[in-house]
Formats: sequence, structure tokens, C-alpha cells
Amino acid sequence: MDLIWLVVSFLLTLMVLSYFLGDNVFFRVATYLFIGVSAGYVAVLLIYDVLWPRLFLPLLSGSLIYLVPLVLAILMLAKLFPAAANLGALPMGLLVGVGAAIAIGGAVLGTLLGQTQAAANEFDLASASNPWLQFLEALVFLAGMASVLIYFQFNGRNKPETGTPRSPLLEKFAKTGQVFLMITLGAVFAGVLSAALTALIERLDFLTTTVMSLFSR
Repeated sequence: MDLIWLVVSFLLTLMVLSYFLGDNVFFRVATYLFIGVSAGYVAVLLIYDVLWPRLFLPLLSGSLIYLVPLVLAILMLAKLFPAAANLGALPMGLLVGVGAAIAIGGAVLGTLLGQTQAAANEFDLASASNPWLQFLEALVFLAGMASVLIYFQFNGRNKPETGTPRSPLLEKFAKTGQVFLMITLGAVFAGVLSAALTALIERLDFLTTTVMSLFSR
């Protein structure tokens, strides 16, 4: 069985890497297999880890309050049928509203307030080994955070026809925020590219090792 799975992994890796030669049937088959297996895995997880323990078991134990999410789920399935699609508006609205509230709450509490607290903590020089260096780092941190926030002030672009123009000082500060954004996005892109190259090297090493292993048998 180990040999069979080794050969299957080898062939699937070759099928995915065949995309270097252009879109072809082998790459599409590997993609369909990946999507199908992923969908099946997620479906099994939802049934055994969510629906059964968190919905059906409470219903079977007599908790009728769980009829509410069951009815909402059934109404959501009505979106699959054009004639009854309006029935899914209520659960869809609840889903979008709750999702938006969670996203906004996470952005405010986890990001905006978190960044503000982190910027304030940087100015705590009592326990710093080098207070002047930490003070300089705190100023850069604060300037980067403030300038990026000013850059996203969309209602004050320096275009009179689209809104109230910014003052020259704010406009220069917004340009500084643009520089910080470019550095951040560049670092993120470098991290993604590094991860992709690491995965590619690992797969190439797997192919080489597998070929050597098969021919040495």
C-alpha cells in the first residue's frame, strides 16, 4: 500500500506540474480530483462535527429551540430553486448581517484598537534596554499607522471634483502612508513567493527521491 500511494502521489504531482506546459487534460483531472476530495472532506466534517452534534442531537434530546436554525437552513436551500428563491432572503440576510458585524467588530477591536494599543505600548520606555532606540522605533510605528489611516481617507482626495481637497500637509502625510503600504505589500508578496518556492522545491525533491527509490528496487 505504501508503494501504491507513493506512485499515486508521484503521478498527481507530475499532473499538477504539467501546467508548466500549458493547460492540459492531466492538470484539469488533478484539479477536479483536488476539488472533489476537498468538497467531500468538508462535507463529512460538517455532518459529523457540526450538523450531527450541534443540531440533530439537541433536537433528538427535545431542545425545540434548535428548530429555528433547522428551518433557516431549509429556507437557505430554497435559493437553489428560482421559483422559491425569495424564501432564502431571510436566512441570507441574517448570514450577511452577522458576518458583516463580526468582520467590523474584529476590525475595530482586533485591528484598530489593537494597533492603537500597540503603538501606545511602544512608548513605554521604562523597561527598555535602549530608550532612545525604542523611542525612535515607536515614532516610526506611530507615523506608519497614522499615515496609512490618512491615506485611506477617501472623501478628501486632492481632486476638487471628487470631494473636499486635502491640505498639502495631509497630502504629504498620505504619500508617506502609501510608502508604508508598498513596503508591507512587498513583504507579503515576498512571503507568499517564498512559500510557493519552498513548496515547489519540496515537490521536486519528492519527485527525485521517488524516482531514485523506484529504480533502486
